Amino acid sequence: MDIHTILKKLPHRYPILLVDRVLEVEVGKRIKALKNVSINEPFFLGHFPHRPVMPGVLMLEALAQAAALLSFSGEGESASDDKVIYFVGIDGARFKRPVEPGDQLILEVEVDRIRAGIHKFKARGLVDGELAVEAALMCTMRSIA
Repeated sequence: MDIHTILKKLPHRYPILLVDRVLEVEVGKRIKALKNVSINEPFFLGHFPHRPVMPGVLMLEALAQAAALLSFSGEGESASDDKVIYFVGIDGARFKRPVEPGDQLILEVEVDRIRAGIHKFKARGLVDGELAVEAALMCTMRSIA
């Protein structure tokens, strides 16, 4: 899935769109996506000027966007036209290594369960095969109208 398809499926736009490409997807099961981390990201101006590090909350947001793409993968091409995915919880978030400019953050998300409209995912982000972030994410899909 390239950036053009991602833009059709997610409502996010620069500077908060944090998924550059989907590498693999098993509909309704798992997704593997990519975030290229560039020194040009606006958050690096203040986080931190002398040692730029991607904020943990944005790593979690990138994982959540990958989870949304996974949720929409089972829907039609225009599913996001009238639906949006909202966070409802994050459990067990752990940050294992810094993510810096020049890194490729690989986003791996798998469905843990879907019950009563709540989607629960196991999510992790890796850099060069090394765990950078992990969390359990909970989201719900709602109609915009």
